[in-house]
Amino acid sequence: MPPEPVSADDPDEPWWDDEEDWEEENDYAEVLADCREAAEGRAHAAQAAARTGTTAALAALAATAGRRGPGQPGSAEIFPGEYPGPAGQFASGMLFDVWPGRPELATFADQAAGEDDAFKDVSDDELLGILSAWDRVQAHAAARKYAAVAELIRRRPAAGWPVDEKTQMPQMWDEFTPSELCAVLAESKGAAAGLLGLAHDLEVKLPGTKAAFGDGIVSEEKVVIIARASAVLNAGEARAAEALVLDRAGRLTPGALRAAIARAVMEVAPEKARKRREQAARDARVERWAEDSGNAALVGRELPPDEVLAADQRITAWARELKQAGLEGAMDELRARAYLDLLLNKDSRPREDQHTTPGVASAGFAGRVTLTAPLATLTRLADRPGELAGLGPVDPWLARDLAAAAAQNPKTTWCVTVTDQDGHAVGHGCARPVPTSHRKRAGPGPPGFTFTPARRDGPPGGYGTWILHTPGPGPDLRVTLDPLDTRDCDHRYESRGHDPGVRLRHLSQVRHATCTGIACRRPSTHADFEHNTPYAAGGRTCLCNGGPKCRADHRLKQHPKWTVDQLPDGTFRWTTPAGRTCTTEPTRYPI
Repeated sequence: MPPEPVSADDPDEPWWDDEEDWEEENDYAEVLADCREAAEGRAHAAQAAARTGTTAALAALAATAGRRGPGQPGSAEIFPGEYPGPAGQFASGMLFDVWPGRPELATFADQAAGEDDAFKDVSDDELLGILSAWDRVQAHAAARKYAAVAELIRRRPAAGWPVDEKTQMPQMWDEFTPSELCAVLAESKGAAAGLLGLAHDLEVKLPGTKAAFGDGIVSEEKVVIIARASAVLNAGEARAAEALVLDRAGRLTPGALRAAIARAVMEVAPEKARKRREQAARDARVERWAEDSGNAALVGRELPPDEVLAADQRITAWARELKQAGLEGAMDELRARAYLDLLLNKDSRPREDQHTTPGVASAGFAGRVTLTAPLATLTRLADRPGELAGLGPVDPWLARDLAAAAAQNPKTTWCVTVTDQDGHAVGHGCARPVPTSHRKRAGPGPPGFTFTPARRDGPPGGYGTWILHTPGPGPDLRVTLDPLDTRDCDHRYESRGHDPGVRLRHLSQVRHATCTGIACRRPSTHADFEHNTPYAAGGRTCLCNGGPKCRADHRLKQHPKWTVDQLPDGTFRWTTPAGRTCTTEPTRYPI
């Protein structure tokens, strides 16, 4: 007889005592029914816990969220009934497609592969479900490894250090514990120390992340990202920060998660984020090392963010000079050559009439950096993080300093974006100088930034007209805020031809600051305005039927086996050749 499955109240117990006997005698249908019953029990327990609003509820939800990826948990569409074939339960939305990454899932995935891993009678959709299942199992296995490391810490406490009453974790482990790990894992001491530190954080500071890790929702790489960003926080602050990202951590790319958790840390403890940046700046350095290829690497660490962006743009400008002069190579290769040119005062242009020195950017070059900062931060009503395009979140103090510096330059342009509670852009306006005839005040006006209503309302359906005062020498600015919502689009920004107007292109780039392709982080300013329904097929050149896509994703969207739907809220839903769906939401701005 097959062994009895455990109840939903005890999900961590094994399903059977003798795996070999079970494999010989199992009844797939019976085990499947038991598996579904246990899954439903988990979900009900988590939903009940969620109503308490506690950290335990967060951990419970993370533990039952299911597969990692778009539409979490599960796929966008649930198909009723049973799928035939050995891998039917791995299809979109089926049981094993949402089942946590536990050992029993590995058993079913292994069976579905068949003899010699031929995956006979397995559809593309089911194959991707199996692949995702193994990814969750891999994360689960890594989580169990860290659980074992945590137990080792409990058994190797450092003398004289307190023990956390709830988790029984000592605050510090014995100094020789890393050496013990090195011996059994053949790892460096640095790697062993990293294992110990992460295992400790998961137990004491990040219970929600630990639960999501154990069920395969987040990978080891993403766990490390969350733990590193929250290292500056105490246990309560760390739990508050993880709560701000765990609902989407599984479907975010590592780069996007790094930005999200950095922003969360700044929101939870802005003073600590500021101190960490200032202290790390004292560790500014240039490092060099040998690459495995035999080449070398040279990199600057812990440098001022604004100067790094300026230096990066200067490198790009000189790389373009090299390209125009005929130097062969891809842009990455040319940027590397330009980097060395600028450091060594060289000129690698392949021509004799070298009149421009590499130490000075070409004529007409002007650096452009986009800083996004909440008005509440600029007006000192709150300490919320800002963001530098191409770099990521910046703490409130740096955001204010950069904005004040930008205000001193008369060429600086200002825009104001209205967001909803999730940070999605719902309104936008570009600032214009108040006409001289309308200026009422004399002198420089109040210090700092202010944002006040103008006398006249803006166009119907918008958010009115406002006056933005900056601390710079320039005049006050008028900002008319228009809506970006296309749920009931009035096509006010529509262009009659194929190409979008300047305003339409700009607004599409505001709503999506990066390409709307799957996991693409290319800035939308470097992407095409792409019609979702082709213009030739009657599609409008309007915000409700278009968004930025890089050339690669533009071509991907045109592939006959891929489809992309633009939803009324600005979300793009991609459907793969296997029938899987994933979504790209509008950009989340600091709020």
